[in-house]
Amino acid sequence: MPLTVETFATFAEAGRAFASARDARFMGGGTLVMRALNEADPAFAHIIRTTDPALRAIRVAGGVLELGAHVTMAMLLANRDAAFLAPVARVIGGPQVRSAATVAGNLFAARPYGDFAGALMALGATAETADGRRMPVEELMRPGVARTLVGAIHVPVPQERLLFAKVSRVKPKGVSVLSIAALLPKRGGRIEGARVVFCGMGPHPMRAAGAERALNGATLDAATIARAAAAATEGLEPADDALASAWYRREVASVHLARVLKEAR
Repeated sequence: MPLTVETFATFAEAGRAFASARDARFMGGGTLVMRALNEADPAFAHIIRTTDPALRAIRVAGGVLELGAHVTMAMLLANRDAAFLAPVARVIGGPQVRSAATVAGNLFAARPYGDFAGALMALGATAETADGRRMPVEELMRPGVARTLVGAIHVPVPQERLLFAKVSRVKPKGVSVLSIAALLPKRGGRIEGARVVFCGMGPHPMRAAGAERALNGATLDAATIARAAAAATEGLEPADDALASAWYRREVASVHLARVLKEAR
């Protein structure tokens, strides 16, 4: 099948072209699209890309970190303002992958990938789309969302440490069996507005609503951690795959969540 590649000077031009070409894929870093091409994926015959320098910008304004869609994991690791995201970016593949994998591309990475998207969900990040809309990353992750391009991601800089754990069979850069990202804001010593996100426990990154309920309004003591761990898999939908069975994921999810929460004590 012949392949068409179009390159645009601005993201706005690329967005318009993408909207009008239903058979197109947008290429940022290429870690997903190039693999699909190498596997002769018949689902697309048109690639759209842009050289817009704004998509590689990193800046902080008003307590929000703004990441251009083409910012790579390696760029995050080299930037002081993005240091709170470094523990996540550091475990996305190896050096070659991190030099190409982009923050926006990770939003569209199918399971078992997408660990960075889970961390963005935990932080309450929002995505800026080609048509100028802002939507929570959590909403963007839901099935049925209209096809769109993301030009930037806005991440509130947390006052608390982002908790993160990646569980894999191959260290240090193996694919995740599951990963956990959690943010535990506190007021008066009690947790308020907890956000706990699992990757690998459903078709997309999913919030652990049961664990969040157990944490909110409580102090982070041993009893609270036990309650949150017991509710860890409530509403989640792990699947069997080559990495692990759904049963195994359910068995170990609570153990790993407990370990993550103990780090925050």
